[in-house]
Amino acid sequence: MSSHPVKVIAITGGKGGVGKTNISVNLGIALAQMRRRVVLMDADLGLANVDLLLGLQAQFTLADVLSGARTLQQVMLHGPSGLKVIPASSGVQKMAALSAGEHAGIIHAFSELGDQMDVLLIDTAAGISDTVVSFVCAAQEAVIVVCDEPSSITDAYALMKVLNKDNGVMRFRVIANMCRSVAEGQRLFNKLNAVCERFLDASIHYIGAVPFDENLRKAVQSRKPLLEYAPRSKAAQAISMIAQRLDQLPVQRNAKGHLEFFFERLLSVSGQN
Repeated sequence: MSSHPVKVIAITGGKGGVGKTNISVNLGIALAQMRRRVVLMDADLGLANVDLLLGLQAQFTLADVLSGARTLQQVMLHGPSGLKVIPASSGVQKMAALSAGEHAGIIHAFSELGDQMDVLLIDTAAGISDTVVSFVCAAQEAVIVVCDEPSSITDAYALMKVLNKDNGVMRFRVIANMCRSVAEGQRLFNKLNAVCERFLDASIHYIGAVPFDENLRKAVQSRKPLLEYAPRSKAAQAISMIAQRLDQLPVQRNAKGHLEFFFERLLSVSGQN
């Protein structure tokens, strides 16, 4: 059992196409550059792509952990700046429809890594499936990525409603992505916050905007993360600032959710039950 506290952050967004995985990958690198030991889990169990964005090739995946053929240590990939990646299984239907017991088995396996990381980032799938809800509920921090599309705001709110009303998630942090200006990012947050304040019993916190940046498209084409491809670009600098804000958040020692036993293992400290 781990005695080292770990900050567990789920990056999600409600709909696809909001840039969630790019945000996850580059936040992971930014935190690793701050000398944090970061593990990024690709929790898009049906359409994994974290390894592709990093230019890595996964020989083994979470499917091999689930079958008992490999440990998490054996499937882990080593990315830029010391970032470590747990790859998921692209296109494997079984991984996209895990039972509750199988979910628990994967989560339980992470207890072996507790002393080897400071931050666990979970890049979820799009949508509001049971898989997405499971991972977000288990995390200490739920980060919602939105962009300037009506469906992005609508789907983000739908996910937050499910998490709040049905699963007791009481706090969300919001990143506005692909913004044309700082003001646009604030407006996006204000739209989402207005409906959340009216209908949800939750606190909503804005942690920053990432500007639209052509360098990001070029980085994806080069199979390199933005923070390596163009570290001085406006988007890279914005992501680094958001990483600093996430780093300053306290570790929550009383994680909520039905996978709580896993995070109690990760977050347990000496003398604490």
